[in-house]
Amino acid sequence: MTGPLNRCSAAFGETEIDGEVVLLSLADGTFFSLTGTAAEIWSLIDGTHTRDALISALALRHDAVEAEIAPDVDAFLAQLIKAGFVTAG
Repeated sequence: MTGPLNRCSAAFGETEIDGEVVLLSLADGTFFSLTGTAAEIWSLIDGTHTRDALISALALRHDAVEAEIAPDVDAFLAQLIKAGFVTAG
């Protein structure tokens, strides 16, 4: 994942309720609920952030070590990619 991360808006419906982002897969009707850091990561997937830039932004915001948060971010991005919600350029 070296290029910018992009949302595949044709693959999901999205709404936000009280800080929770709810995604509906248009392929199979599965709902995904994103809160906390997951919702924050989702907001950073805007076509301009690469994986590394996203991790750097999160580390800075949360005073965290990039190497420590990277595995969790990678796992979450993998889920979004598998669901068809995100592509990595």
